[in-house]
Amino acid sequence: MTLRDSGQYYHEVLKRIPPRAFPAFEDPVMQERVWGRRWGVYNDVGTLRTVLVHRPGDEISLMTADRYDPTIEALIDDDAQWYWRGERAPDLTRMQTEHDALVAALRREGVEVVQVGSSPTDPKAMFTRDNGVVVPGGVIVCRMGPVGTAPGTGRRGEEAFVSRTLAGLGMPVLRTIHGSGLFEGGSFALLNETVAVAGLSYRQNEEAARQIEEVLAVQGIRLLRVPLAGHALHLDGQLVMVDHDLALINIERTPYWFLETLRELKIRVVEVHHADNPRVLNCLAVRPGKVLLAINNGDATAERLVAHGVEVVPLDYAECQQNGGGIHCSTLPLVRERH
Repeated sequence: MTLRDSGQYYHEVLKRIPPRAFPAFEDPVMQERVWGRRWGVYNDVGTLRTVLVHRPGDEISLMTADRYDPTIEALIDDDAQWYWRGERAPDLTRMQTEHDALVAALRREGVEVVQVGSSPTDPKAMFTRDNGVVVPGGVIVCRMGPVGTAPGTGRRGEEAFVSRTLAGLGMPVLRTIHGSGLFEGGSFALLNETVAVAGLSYRQNEEAARQIEEVLAVQGIRLLRVPLAGHALHLDGQLVMVDHDLALINIERTPYWFLETLRELKIRVVEVHHADNPRVLNCLAVRPGKVLLAINNGDATAERLVAHGVEVVPLDYAECQQNGGGIHCSTLPLVRERH
């Protein structure tokens, strides 16, 4: 019997074609070879290269003035699971103008702007941040909390639109939060290249944090958990990184032990000024020490950032903010440089 006809044939052949675990999946050379480019982010402030957005569209028309509830001074639909801050219906034209200005500011920074494909039906779909947790090498697709009583209502379902868009780009999906896990990406931050933080609330639970932690552990990143106060939704109402060693924080929402942790990590803090609307915190770093910030929330915090060496690009985002989120919420970074 010849070797080729024997049971030893594949042993002889395959020992000359060994599998190679290294370089690791996240290695830039391997990413470019397999996935066409390097994907993901190393931190929350590296120069932004690619970002995912969704321009508010026809779904905004679902929020009508007849849904005003004076007890909470907002439009709200318990069945469809949406709310709008105020008693009048949204001005879609103004929202689109503001969002277009945000996109224009991103493009002036050299950022590739990707729109979510197809047409999400939920009025909150413009807040793309919540659909993903982007880490080195790819994305963890989130599992949204609100589910409406009718099909296609509530934020649950946006994940499918985003997943199809990212897959079309060729971006690796490292995991999809599944089972009973709940997580929205606005409650995740990379404090540096080895420490991340998840804000837990009734929109983000321990099961999802455990699943995210499994992905991060492979990459040598430690996950901290910060319980959010009351019915606070996301961590980006408490902390946003604006430089490698500088965070903008809402001191009223930040636990004392977490302030100590930031200090141990040698992260300095700028506190949101008490005279400003706390929503000013919801800004976006486009590179280390440069942020896009909704200036209509007040100037005092911007002045504090400037005093700490941060360049502030002011944008009017007032109408979009009535929908419950800001500039940070409206952007999901897909690729950042390391520095």
